[in-house]
Amino acid sequence: MSKRGGGARVWRALKRNAWQAVPTVIGVVILNFLLMQLVPGDAADVIAAESGSATAETMAQLRTHFGLNLPMLQRLWEYLLNLAHLNLGVSPRQNVPVLSLILDRLGNTLLLMGTALGVAVLAGVLLGVLMSVKAGKWQDRILSMLALLLYSTPGFWLGLMVIVLFAVKLGWLPTGGDVTIGAGLSGWSLLVDRVRHLVLPALTTAGFFIAIFARLTRASMLEVNRQDFVRTAESKGLGPVAITFRHVLRNALIPVTTVAGMHFGALLGGATVIETVFSWPGMGRLAMDSVLARDYSVLLGILFMASLLVIVTNMLVDLLHAWLDPRIEIR
Repeated sequence: MSKRGGGARVWRALKRNAWQAVPTVIGVVILNFLLMQLVPGDAADVIAAESGSATAETMAQLRTHFGLNLPMLQRLWEYLLNLAHLNLGVSPRQNVPVLSLILDRLGNTLLLMGTALGVAVLAGVLLGVLMSVKAGKWQDRILSMLALLLYSTPGFWLGLMVIVLFAVKLGWLPTGGDVTIGAGLSGWSLLVDRVRHLVLPALTTAGFFIAIFARLTRASMLEVNRQDFVRTAESKGLGPVAITFRHVLRNALIPVTTVAGMHFGALLGGATVIETVFSWPGMGRLAMDSVLARDYSVLLGILFMASLLVIVTNMLVDLLHAWLDPRIEIR
């Protein structure tokens, strides 16, 4: 197939997947909105309690101001209409458009999640390759124990321990935040400072997924090693390194990339804990603050944005599968 024909096929597949994603997003939005109605309390309760004037009249005025007194179906319909115009509403707590709040934090979350996912895939695949090559030997047993330890360690506990070790005891890295406040850095100094703040939360987030990708890569490579094309490559005189990385690993990466796409949603969910532990100004920490403040407009916007990110990620994973194995049709 020509490059032009292959590109046209990919473009048609992307448009088809995008249209198929529309009902999924609408279903997620409606479900999230209905679930928010089951949560006790709202922004009016928190504002009235903080101001010390939680009278019935004050509560009625606040709910009327925020539109909380309207019937649920009417609020849902207005929310869907606003969403169709990319209007996520206004935060009743901060009196700022929800979209502005999310976009201010989205870059930090994508930076953290992208770095963590990249580290997890790279480290997990390399460990998995080594475990498969040394299968049954002491190296395999040690790395398997390490993977099990990472898999069973809670993310918040691991985050606290790396802060104590690398920030408090050794003083190598900062305890939290994304930049050094008041330092007035720019250029390369700012970049280095951002990287230093990124190291601990990214490694903490990646720890759990390194264990998953390492075990999955090991199992996939051991399975691919039993295929006929591997024996054919050996009979042609190819070396073990070329066979491992050119033939076996490429086929073994298909289930790894599938799981990576599936776990991107879990990464976003875990960002709430990690960003809170490390005071990282991202969407996860904004979601936690919104829950505590009963700011459900912001929380609905975050859930909507997270669903879009998960859908786009899975579409990209489908394209990656087609590149790893041309026999796979883009559907």
